[in-house]
Amino acid sequence: MMAALFGTLMVASCTEILLSRVLHLARRIITPLVSGIVVMIIGLSLIQVGLTSIGGGYGAMSDNTFGAPKNLLLAGAVLGVIILLNRQRNPYLRVASLVIAMAVGYLLAWALGMLPESRPVVDTALITIPTPLYYGLSFDWNLLIPLMLIFMVTSLETIGDITATSDVSEQPVRGPLYMKRLKGGVLANGLNSMLSAIFNTFPNSCFGQNNGVIQLTGVASRYVGFVVAIMLIILGLFPAVAGFVQHIPEPVLGGATLVMFGTIAASGVRIVSRETLNRRAIMIMALSLAVGMGVAQQPLILQFAPDWIKTLFSSGIAAGGITAIVLNLLFPQEK
Repeated sequence: MMAALFGTLMVASCTEILLSRVLHLARRIITPLVSGIVVMIIGLSLIQVGLTSIGGGYGAMSDNTFGAPKNLLLAGAVLGVIILLNRQRNPYLRVASLVIAMAVGYLLAWALGMLPESRPVVDTALITIPTPLYYGLSFDWNLLIPLMLIFMVTSLETIGDITATSDVSEQPVRGPLYMKRLKGGVLANGLNSMLSAIFNTFPNSCFGQNNGVIQLTGVASRYVGFVVAIMLIILGLFPAVAGFVQHIPEPVLGGATLVMFGTIAASGVRIVSRETLNRRAIMIMALSLAVGMGVAQQPLILQFAPDWIKTLFSSGIAAGGITAIVLNLLFPQEK
């Protein structure tokens, strides 16, 4: 089963790779209005994730400690440190605000006895090298179409994330340079998803949270991205690093990410505000946000829909983005 899944993922990832090569033909579809709406939905959807972490995560929900005062205190302390350092004139403090805040949160969690219990390490190697095609290689035609639809959805999310990245990096969100970035980003996402399948894991989804990091720190250099990518590849070989990350309490992550997620939503508002907000634009924005956030908050609305509809509208981001694209094509431009 796993061999067929990963083998089909390798083939289906070509959907995103091919889409990246023809994005320039979709200039009429990928407008700042559509991109801005997608970015807004990404940010608003992530805020719910941040609040879940602030309350203690799904583990706290299961043991009825969600929203406990100590969770809120811990998240509030992290958030307060970020705000305090971000308002300083010293640029180094602003750049390091997230790291410092999470370190403070980790120490506070230790002092309050909120760190997860350590599990005994049994025969864990210092370094683990992933084995390509560990489960073998197979293919399942029944999985191909649903997975191709999923890659189309992730392409739309990637376009929204890259638009937000361009905006917070003070780069254009229209024109040839913007289109070049979109094509490169979608291509990289598809290639990385193919590589993920080869190394026995699931497809990539563009990590929009980093846009909040750019906004908070003011660091948008691609060279920093190269260095961090190399660091992550190296650290991924050490199981002990993964164990440490798993020990970071949920409220610490929630306090650190809440402001970042709000920043992404604000970036979407800024992108949309550059357009003429006439009746047509407001109607498209209102319906797209309603559909996107509605599906995200009440996914059971699609429980009786055909499977391909469920796949296509699998997330609020996809549902809102597709709605924005369709309405942008259907509604005539106002003179």
